[in-house]
Amino acid sequence: MHIEEFRDYCLLKAGVTEETPFGPDTLVFKVAGKVFALTDIETFGSINLKCDPERAVDLREQHDYVLPGYHMNKKHWNTVLIGTGIPAGQLRELIDHSYELVRASLPKKQREELAAAEQES
Repeated sequence: MHIEEFRDYCLLKAGVTEETPFGPDTLVFKVAGKVFALTDIETFGSINLKCDPERAVDLREQHDYVLPGYHMNKKHWNTVLIGTGIPAGQLRELIDHSYELVRASLPKKQREELAAAEQES
């Protein structure tokens, strides 16, 4: 996956915005103002993604390309190394998982607004 594909995939999801709140080199994707994915724009060497804590541990044990979240809460975030053999389908699934975790944590009204936006598109 290239950075353009990553960006396009994230932006297809309901309510997603892209920002650079940590400076011009870090691209951050949010749903309803909450981060679910971030990466270095220049290198695109890795992506930080939110993950269920138990699943995060399992993924790290099973795959060399999944590490504890760099500069993030290591219980809830993984760093996924790009260009190390991760199948594109698995990467998309991990992005989906991160998005859904953050979306599920939103207040009911925001979740309903996102669901309505999805049905309109």
